[in-house]
Amino acid sequence: MILYLMRHANAGMPRENPTLDAKRGLIKEGKEQCMLMARVLNALKAPVEVIVSSPLKRALQTAQLVGTEIGYDGKVEISPALGLDADYAAFQRLLAKYSETEGVLAVGHNPNLFQFLGRLISNNGGVAVRMRKASIARVDMDRHPPLLQWLIDPRTARAIYASVGKSSRPKTSRK
Repeated sequence: MILYLMRHANAGMPRENPTLDAKRGLIKEGKEQCMLMARVLNALKAPVEVIVSSPLKRALQTAQLVGTEIGYDGKVEISPALGLDADYAAFQRLLAKYSETEGVLAVGHNPNLFQFLGRLISNNGGVAVRMRKASIARVDMDRHPPLLQWLIDPRTARAIYASVGKSSRPKTSRK
């Protein structure tokens, strides 16, 4: 299985009230991040067969927007194993459920998402991986320990897209 771990896109400032914070949706920048990162997944021909999201609104919106943009026609599944209070054991059970799936996109939150990633790719769990909002990590789960193939955030993706049209070679005169 190829696991794509994605941190939800920008949802503005957190709210002090946990009930209101759970209902916090994406802001305009967050929606743009979703479109950009979906284009990255399409460009890299990511084989996403299943999309699973945290139950919180900002993660679910991220999953749905990315899913729509990549042409995913299934229903986004909701799992508390990706929620704010999720633990690693629940995350492991989620992975086991989809172990026969070629590609899974899981959308969740910091800090547990990057902690899960660190534990996946190291034997002792001592690896710290920073995931900015809307970043996506590709993990090859068939390796032991699983192998982090790449980690791309919107800032990097924008820089790549901006440089694609430019030639890397200096211009020379053709006289």
